Amino acid sequence: MADFRLRREEVLDGERLKAMLDESPARAAQAILLAAGEGVLDAQALLGQILLDGQGIARDPLLALRWFDIAARRGHPMARNMLGRCHEHGWGCVADARVAARHYRLAAEAGLDWGMYNYANLLATGRGVAEDQAQALSLYRRAAESGHAKSMNLLGRYLEDGRYCPADPVTAVEWYRRSAEGGDFRGQFSYGCVLLAEARIEEGLSWLRQALEAGNPNFLRVATDTLRHVRLPGLEPLVAAYQARTAVLETSVPS
Repeated sequence: MADFRLRREEVLDGERLKAMLDESPARAAQAILLAAGEGVLDAQALLGQILLDGQGIARDPLLALRWFDIAARRGHPMARNMLGRCHEHGWGCVADARVAARHYRLAAEAGLDWGMYNYANLLATGRGVAEDQAQALSLYRRAAESGHAKSMNLLGRYLEDGRYCPADPVTAVEWYRRSAEGGDFRGQFSYGCVLLAEARIEEGLSWLRQALEAGNPNFLRVATDTLRHVRLPGLEPLVAAYQARTAVLETSVPS
């Protein structure tokens, strides 16, 4: 009993759990599994996540989906958001953007920044719901104001381009900066490009290098094409680095 109580406390301590997952994924998974079975809500949501990732436990998207559903029905907003992710991408189920949108909307209505962001993405692209740029912008703004770095970058894009809102390039740059500092690689790229345009070359290159290290292949392909059109002497090595990093990541993705 004492051992189980210790493990349950570890599950409820987010920082301790993170350290356990880094140092002993199997031990952390066992602790989460025990606590989830005892009805600990956060543990049920976490169990869904580690089953989806295969972290310390055999990967099982179908079982992950079930645990997310259990936790979501009990009122866990992130579990609800993850149900949306599963249904959007077909993890443990047939992909269905309409079902994903319903789950994202519920997570957003519960005040979850990731729910707002994901629901806004569907609204902005008309996937699973009717396209509604005004609502998407409103959700990105709400999520950004709550500290969501990815939403900050997208809000900056709307403001820079003046899409569905008055153009405000000064405020756009501020959101790009906050997104970059918040760790979003797209925000880092957006801010880096702005700094290059302002002739703040070294600062700009620093942010672009950070985006290079964190970016995924889809982002890097688009970013590489963007950088090719930047007229700045000495930028060629960075463009080459983006190309090389893209190739490495593409070859490492399972077929």
